[in-house]
Amino acid sequence: MKQHMIALDLDGTLLYDWATLDEVTKDYLKHIKDLGHKLVIVTGRPHRSSIRYYEALELDTPIINYNGGLITWDTNDDFEEVSYLLNKASVIDIFENNKKHIDNAFCEIKDDIYLLRESEDIVDLLHFFGNAKLHVGDFKDTLPEDTNGCIIVANEHKGRHIQEYVKAHYKGEIMSRNWGNDYRFIIELYSPKTNKGVALDYVAKTLGIDKKHVIAFGDGHNDLEMLEYAQIGVAMKNAENELKAVADIISPFTNKEHAIVKFLKTIIEDEKVESD
Repeated sequence: MKQHMIALDLDGTLLYDWATLDEVTKDYLKHIKDLGHKLVIVTGRPHRSSIRYYEALELDTPIINYNGGLITWDTNDDFEEVSYLLNKASVIDIFENNKKHIDNAFCEIKDDIYLLRESEDIVDLLHFFGNAKLHVGDFKDTLPEDTNGCIIVANEHKGRHIQEYVKAHYKGEIMSRNWGNDYRFIIELYSPKTNKGVALDYVAKTLGIDKKHVIAFGDGHNDLEMLEYAQIGVAMKNAENELKAVADIISPFTNKEHAIVKFLKTIIEDEKVESD
């Protein structure tokens, strides 16, 4: 039986909802791990809000956060983390020159949060738990160093102005991404080096897994490069159309219908039959 590396996006893919890893999925993935396959979480979330799923699955692999902007390996003290940062001065300039377009925003340095202003409607985006520390105030006063990334909650219909400013003044240095769908008012700033596909390649090489044995599951535009990199890229039924266009396989099931489990069973069971 081949040893696969299985890359798992969290929201809209592995998780049933924003918080729940259901028992059927958890038990099957632990079974897959026991068979010798490598499971890797690849998410836009910070480390603090993904480590619970890493522990629930009893993983012993690197974890990819911030869409590839941070790679750590909690169970390997010899691993040197990979981190791609945004220049502090550049970030402050973007905010200072776009204040009229910004409702709220926050930057992150690993698990610490730097929030522009406290507001109930931004709480769900912060993932404020674990050992995170919250700092509130203008970034020019609170942000101590370069940041892993920033999330901007734009005023209605003003997100494009922020993206245009970033493109005009920081082309090649800072990228911007509109989250789309129900979150079209949210603009993410990130390093051009931040890429789930590049991060997955780094982890595959670290673990000694050939690219031809990589399977990746995702649902969003930030999963594009990851599915393109994988030998088998699987888009959830609930995935964005842009992702479905590059996927090798579009699952007939959503994340709430055990899409990952149903697909992996076809792969693993077929290989067991072949080896028998």
